[in-house]
Amino acid sequence: MVLNNVLTDIKNGQFLPVYFLHGEEPFYMDKISSLIEETILDESQKDFNQTILYGPDTSIEEIVNIAKRYPMMAPYQVVIVKEAQHLSRNIEKLLSYVEHLVPTTVLVLCYKNKTLDKRKALGKYLAKQKWLFDCLSLKDYQLNDWVVNYAKAKGLGVEPKAAILLAEFIGNDLSGISSAVSKLEVLVGEKKIITADLVHKNIGFSKDYNIFELQNALSEKNVFKANKIIYHFSKNKKKYPFAVTISSLYTFFTKLMKFHFYVGKLSDQELAKKVGVHSFFLKQYKVAARNYTKNKLARIFSYLRDYDMKSKGLNNVSASDEELLKEMIFKILH
Repeated sequence: MVLNNVLTDIKNGQFLPVYFLHGEEPFYMDKISSLIEETILDESQKDFNQTILYGPDTSIEEIVNIAKRYPMMAPYQVVIVKEAQHLSRNIEKLLSYVEHLVPTTVLVLCYKNKTLDKRKALGKYLAKQKWLFDCLSLKDYQLNDWVVNYAKAKGLGVEPKAAILLAEFIGNDLSGISSAVSKLEVLVGEKKIITADLVHKNIGFSKDYNIFELQNALSEKNVFKANKIIYHFSKNKKKYPFAVTISSLYTFFTKLMKFHFYVGKLSDQELAKKVGVHSFFLKQYKVAARNYTKNKLARIFSYLRDYDMKSKGLNNVSASDEELLKEMIFKILH
């Protein structure tokens, strides 16, 4: 992956004059900017040669003026602009600097949750020089492989189910997954393997009572198990907020509807990619598809919307979240 190569080059002392990091995934932006901040200069050189700026508090003119300075008793000057997306109105003014830059300056811009227009002059020039880096969110189906590869880079193995649990439980949050892997790294023992048991015990969710087990119970129409889980949820409201349960079930049933439309038309690998799940979960979706027709799913989406509104006080005078959860699950199952 390009961004992993960037990290490797920085660790090996190979620096670019400009790193324009843009996109909606902050993980690699933070990793690259932090590594540059920590690596290029030693502590004695940073006072005169390292500048951290923030988009809301600076301007393109100030960035350019600082970037044009030469280092003092150091090989490089480092200029890092965080929250650079706040400069989007005037970002094209940066072109004059990057076209005539100071080679001893390393300029880093973290353009979070926005993308630079590659059709305009600045974007075209940065892309041509290979100084523009896309920090894009991974698709759901890519998360499992990312977990495995990230752990491998840290010298760890991961059981397939453990990787799936981390990806499914934490979701599309690479910083969150990274923190979880770091937490598990100190617990893996001599075998250096992250197991599903370790994930269950240490990443904040019960082995028997979590949203994935509720989805399994609903998939199988296991009334006893589903009710047992929602009873546990209702007694632990802070850990299992009703709004989060609704959101998770909406995502699950949306994927199930996609499954209905594509099953039989694609290979299992293509189907998993289209639905947005790891192929490990296709067995669950096949069971759920037998229990929930497309018409039934349409009604379930209606229930989820209704109970989301009720949880916010609309058309609901006195029912608690616990009562609403029980009613909603009853309607889904029956």
